Amino acid sequence: MPELGSAEPLLQVRGLTAGYHAGPVLFGVDMDVAVGELVALIGANGAGKSTLLGVLSGLVPSAGGRVRFAGRDITDAQPDAIVAAGLAHVPQGRRLFATMSVEKNLRLGAYLRRDREVRQDLDRVLDYFPALADKLARDAGTLSGGEQQMVAIGRGLMARPRLLMIDEPSLGLAPKVVERVVDVAAEISRGGIAVLLVEQDVVIALDVARRAYVLENGRFALSGRSEDVERDPAVRRAYLGI
Repeated sequence: MPELGSAEPLLQVRGLTAGYHAGPVLFGVDMDVAVGELVALIGANGAGKSTLLGVLSGLVPSAGGRVRFAGRDITDAQPDAIVAAGLAHVPQGRRLFATMSVEKNLRLGAYLRRDREVRQDLDRVLDYFPALADKLARDAGTLSGGEQQMVAIGRGLMARPRLLMIDEPSLGLAPKVVERVVDVAAEISRGGIAVLLVEQDVVIALDVARRAYVLENGRFALSGRSEDVERDPAVRRAYLGI
């Protein structure tokens, strides 16, 4: 099993190209994520961030390149096989089942599991998000936006992933809720689960992440340690308004 700093990353992307009928969106993308590492993916709207996550989770077909996860080639594998391998995706917009209870939404994240520790993991999710503890019986659609985001992340955790990809968790949320969600992402990483965080709030993303990638027009314009990326003049002008 690869460990943080080992020769082979947990996630290894090489030369990844992808797009839609209108044309390519990603062009020869290379990216690594190590075991237990929190990596930020930043970029303007339309840069290809969600497309990249879609390819990694099997929702968008690739047009070239390879994706390896935990030593296995998962390029264009089916989404359920990718989840079973240990890679979970929390999509932008939460995509909960609004008329199902919070508990059922959470348990859906464990639909591929056959072990007896699902209840234990549900309790762990509630440790991360205590605000959900008294809302398990409520329909997910009745929750606030912040609570729905907590459910979405919790559902991803219920799959017991080795890598959790979270797409734009702060979208439309109050600053205090954003802070809690990002703090949980850091806690998850410290617990040994790698996190790939796509985040519109660049300051928060760079503050919490170990490393960062900057995606522009389907290509990585910059990557490196978060503090180095934050000091880059182009990043400061484009994303920090400095």
